[in-house]
Amino acid sequence: MPKPRITLVAIVLSVFTAAVFPLHAQEPKPTCNHCPATYIPKSELDAYTKRANENKLVDQQVRSVDIGKAQVGIGMVRRGKLGTDTSETEAVAEHDQISEVYYIIEGSATLLTGPDLVDAKRRPSTLKTVREQNGPGFGAASIKNPETHELKAGDMIIIPAGTGHWFTKIDDHITYVMVRIDPDKVVPLKSEAQSVTYLKNPYTQGQGNF
Repeated sequence: MPKPRITLVAIVLSVFTAAVFPLHAQEPKPTCNHCPATYIPKSELDAYTKRANENKLVDQQVRSVDIGKAQVGIGMVRRGKLGTDTSETEAVAEHDQISEVYYIIEGSATLLTGPDLVDAKRRPSTLKTVREQNGPGFGAASIKNPETHELKAGDMIIIPAGTGHWFTKIDDHITYVMVRIDPDKVVPLKSEAQSVTYLKNPYTQGQGNF
């Protein structure tokens, strides 16, 4: 009689082992192995805003960081007053591979978004913004059936890759932090040292309006 009990216990243990150990083997691992965190002080972000004001810059890349399976870019953006006359509005932008998240620091604006671009044209690959900032994509004259977003300080908006976005009105100015999600790593990295060098050097046209 004892033998069947031993056999039954052995069977239970073998089934338990087969069920548990594969689960352990499949446990997720860090997607960025021993990667350091990246700290960006407010003073550095403010320095980019100051540079934008002094040189009439719009969008500047602060960092582009490798996080393993993707890269994350941080930009500082300042846009000046924009009227409601269509001749004054900026063109639609769309990025094929990079998604964007805006956090509005100050100011207000009307932003239109949507995937259906009107008169879309491929942005030249030679553009600095394409090469170093937001990757390949299209510009367009307008967006068909867009969503309208009234942005103000404290708001956030997520713009997936492939979605057109278009500022049609900026009351006075708008300043925001942009987070770029770059899963295909299509733009180059930008380190703290590169950022410090950029901010120290006098701005010259074409040098780095990222």
